[in-house]
Amino acid sequence: MVAQSVTEAAVGDASRLAARDVTVGYGGRVVIDGLDVAIPPGVVTTIIGPNGCGKSTLLRTLSRLLKPTRGTVVLDGEDIGRLRTRDVAKKLGLLPQAPVAPEGLTVADLVARGRHPHQSWLRQWSSDDAEVVERALAMTGVADLADRPVDSLSGGQRQRVWISMTLAQGTDLLLLDEPTTYLDLAHAVDVLDLVDDLHESGCTVVMVLHDLNLAVRYSDHLVVMREGSILAQGHPHDIVTAELLHEAFGLRAQVIDDPVGDRPLIVPIGRTHVRPGHIPIKEQG
Repeated sequence: MVAQSVTEAAVGDASRLAARDVTVGYGGRVVIDGLDVAIPPGVVTTIIGPNGCGKSTLLRTLSRLLKPTRGTVVLDGEDIGRLRTRDVAKKLGLLPQAPVAPEGLTVADLVARGRHPHQSWLRQWSSDDAEVVERALAMTGVADLADRPVDSLSGGQRQRVWISMTLAQGTDLLLLDEPTTYLDLAHAVDVLDLVDDLHESGCTVVMVLHDLNLAVRYSDHLVVMREGSILAQGHPHDIVTAELLHEAFGLRAQVIDDPVGDRPLIVPIGRTHVRPGHIPIKEQG
């Protein structure tokens, strides 16, 4: 068993978002069973794990898109299931996997939709809303694209626009489900640099990522899942080891110091194109 930095996650009072003994499933199949996790405030938390382990299910449960069959998700000290959808949207912004905008919708119109939770028949669109949208466009570097149709943009530009819409909600708690999906490495790094900028400006960010090295590079806190449970969590320096990677992913790898960053670097070991000294003895004979 891997030595875990936090194996039994205490739900801390300082956390704005937490799951307490949460069980979630689909069609009678349990995906997450009795899970506890607290999201540290003011940092970037990334959920990693093999396919089908429950990463996106956990994120969707934390955002109230999925209702647990047992347990509670707590947002700012309240049961998220008892809050109005509008009130949740004022506190928490979610970017789902591969979102799709209506055909022909402009960037400015999409980002403006982030203000819907703040609208009512008593409170219509105002100059304050316009200022929030302009600020969100500027923060994500897409102000010059405001009049362009969303479906005319590149993948990296679209992700920036969708993040801009979540920012327009006026929340400092962002949940991003695989924000680099379908992006090449250069655009993925660009989007994650933006996420880091948002964190530096005061946002708490929770992401699901598949690329382990990008997850390690851009995270202050990792949550490692396997089969619907948390295997380990903590700062990348504290928990990322070859042993953990093998237990979580079945991956043989070396963990070394990143030559350009301040996080560990994972070097996977496959069956070919590997120096003999890194191949297990049973495979050499």
